Amino acid sequence: QVQLVESGGGLVQAGGSLRLSCVASGRTFSSYAIGWFRQAPGKEREFVAAISWGGGSIYYAGSVKGRFTISRNNAKNTVYLQMNSLKPEDTAVYYCAADSFLGPIAAISTRGMDYWGKGTLVTVSS
Repeated sequence: QVQLVESGGGLVQAGGSLRLSCVASGRTFSSYAIGWFRQAPGKEREFVAAISWGGGSIYYAGSVKGRFTISRNNAKNTVYLQMNSLKPEDTAVYYCAADSFLGPIAAISTRGMDYWGKGTLVTVSS
């Protein structure tokens, strides 16, 4: 069992930056691939970024590639999402999710993840 708690959301102006954190409980955190997803008001949840269990494989959605960076520190049971050059269309609730999947990291974008956090709200003003 893995419990995930996101933090770091808030209100930021367009062009600004935020760093989200996802802290996990459970001794096997390092065995899980982690994905970040987001859901904007009135829209379906969408994939943002994913990182393999060891951090060696990373995959981004095209809409955030070059602006967002995902990383993890297994010693701290934490995954980060550094978000730069934020745009109003990045406004959403951001969720982290864990999955024991060991295949190609890009597949995380369409998988049903094993565990989900409750999300943190990011609001980007124009």
